[in-house]
Amino acid sequence: MALRLLGGPTNNTGSPRLWEDPERGVYLTQGYIVPGTPGQVEIPHMLLKFVRPGTYLGAELRDTGTGSFIVAGATPAPEVLAQMQIPDHETAVEVPVAASRWQW
Repeated sequence: MALRLLGGPTNNTGSPRLWEDPERGVYLTQGYIVPGTPGQVEIPHMLLKFVRPGTYLGAELRDTGTGSFIVAGATPAPEVLAQMQIPDHETAVEVPVAASRWQW
């Protein structure tokens, strides 16, 4: 499985970042660990600008009120996380790629 890096706020060299697994139809949101809540990450609002046009993260986003969202999803397989080379203070969750019903 080949992951595609869609982008991140630090010129794609740091984190958090947004990835896609087009074969499985999921986005992988790489962000900060939310203590005591496995399967959740905290991502900055601006990370959403890297979502492919006409799609969105198929998960509920909880606004923290501080410029970030908490996203819940499935924990990626270890081999997927290894491809992402995530620092120890971060993790990732998988959420479906959903098609937008809104046309602009």
